[in-house]
Formats: sequence, structure tokens, C-alpha cells
Amino acid sequence: MSLSRSLCAAALFGAALLSGAGAWGQSVYHDNVVIILDASGSMKESMRATGANKMAAAKAALKEVLNQVPETTHIGLLVFSGRNMRQREPWIYPLGPRDDAALTRAIDWPQPGGGTPLGQHMKIAADRLLQERQKQLGYGTYRLLIVTDGAAQDQQLVEQYTPAIMARGITIDVIGVDMQQTHTLATKVHSYRRADNPQSLKQAVAEVFAEVGSTDSGAAQAEAFEMIAPLPYEVASGMVKALATSGNTPIGARNTPAPNQAPQRTQGRQRTPQAPQPVPAQRAPGGGAFRLPWAVIILVIIGLAIVRGGAGGRRRRR
Repeated sequence: MSLSRSLCAAALFGAALLSGAGAWGQSVYHDNVVIILDASGSMKESMRATGANKMAAAKAALKEVLNQVPETTHIGLLVFSGRNMRQREPWIYPLGPRDDAALTRAIDWPQPGGGTPLGQHMKIAADRLLQERQKQLGYGTYRLLIVTDGAAQDQQLVEQYTPAIMARGITIDVIGVDMQQTHTLATKVHSYRRADNPQSLKQAVAEVFAEVGSTDSGAAQAEAFEMIAPLPYEVASGMVKALATSGNTPIGARNTPAPNQAPQRTQGRQRTPQAPQPVPAQRAPGGGAFRLPWAVIILVIIGLAIVRGGAGGRRRRR
């Protein structure tokens, strides 16, 4: 049995085991976007160019754009500050399928007031996205959209969490709403857009969502098989083990040593564990980072086992 035929057989067998109907991937695949909306006191101010209220413009932009988001995209809305939110959970719309009526009510709810604890809420949002990625077995895309008009009051947390979030494969987009100075995240995240009037704010939100799900995960999976197919069994097996590192640990958490690894020590004191490293990713044609889904890993393992068994059989027949 050739290697390619073995992998095809493994894929069919694995798909049958996982879905029973061939639709397993579709049942878990969703793109996921969490929006962090700034409801601090400065958002009640007017835009300098037009006189439009910042918060009203942000709400209008979100409602218009999100109304057109496809069902394959799950939305979460996280709000910080807001004078009417002190006794309310920061999640005014938990990450999940779009419900237009509930989402509209959630967007309309916050009223500007308070500070700008952006870093704290970046961690909340990213941890939720990581939970969803683990639940979806690596399928889908994961994005964090920040809509804000000022610098964070917890800038140290922003500096700490931003690289950790990006290292885990989460895309961060920032929209600066009528800011006098460019936001400190502008040169550190995947995209930054200025929005100095309601129209540019709406366009910025639309551009972010136009990029959601633009990568072809099916093509990337095929490329992953092509990449691993010519390799010797030992090398391919090692790659599978490396790709199986989930990278879904919460932001700020330390890696737990593997069962066969003892903590490294240096002359009488234990070395501080390093921050979790990103999972190896491929660049898909659309430009997004592709993380090999767990289902593909399982199929590759099955395929490698079949190939090894077939090779052993041929040696015995000789």
C-alpha cells in the first residue's frame, strides 16, 4: 500500500470514527471574535471632526456590521467600565452564536463612565477564546477586536499580556476612536485602524470582520498532509508530538512540565519556567496563521501507523 493511499484510507477511517456521517468538522468549526468595547468616561465625549458622540458611533457601527456577520462566526462582547455596569458581568454578550435581538440589546446597554482597565479585560477575552479553541479541537479562527479611545490605566498588564496572547495564535485588531495620539498597541498588534468619524469607524469594524474566516483551512490541512507524507516515520512521529502542543494555557499561566520532565535547576535554585511557546503555525494563502486541528493530528497518527504496519508486512513477505 502506497503512503498516499494509506493516508487516504486513514483519513476515511478517522472521519468515520469521528463523525459517523462525514460532517464532524463542520459541526465544530466556527470562527470566533471577541469584541472589547471601551465604555470609559471619555467615550461620552464628541468626535472632534464631526461632533458625533463616540459611544453612539461605536454602537451604531457594531450593530450595522454585526447584523451581516455569517452564522459560522460566533461573537462575544466584553465591556469595561460603564457607569451602569458596576454590578454586572463584563460579558454583556457571551461568546456564542449570533442572536440579533439579544446582541442589539447588549450593544445598547453600556453607558460611558469610569476608567480604562484594558489589560485586565484582554486576559478575560483571550482566556475565553482559548477555552473555545480547546473545545473546537483547534478548528476555526480566533480574534480579539479592541475598540477604544484612550490609553490603558493598567498599561503594565497590556504590555505583559499582548505578546502572550499573540504567541498563542490569537489575532489582535485595535480600532482607535478619535484619539489625539496613536494607541500604544498600534505597532504591537496584527492591525491598527484610526477612526476619527462615524463612517471610518464603521468601515474599520467592517474591514476586521471581512478578514474573519478568510483562510482556507481545508487547503491548509491538505498542505499539512503533503508536508508530512515524504518524511521517515520517526521524523513524522516527532512532528505530530510537537504539533499536539495545544498552546491553550490561560494567559499568564506557566507551563506544567511533562510527566517525563523534571523541573530544570541551576546551582541550588529552581529556574523560573519560561512563558508558553506558540504552536508551530503555517501561513495559509489568506495570510492567517493555521494551527493544525486535533482531528488532523489523529488522522496523521492513524496514517503513520498504517504505513508502518504496511512496511513491516512487506519486509516479512520478503
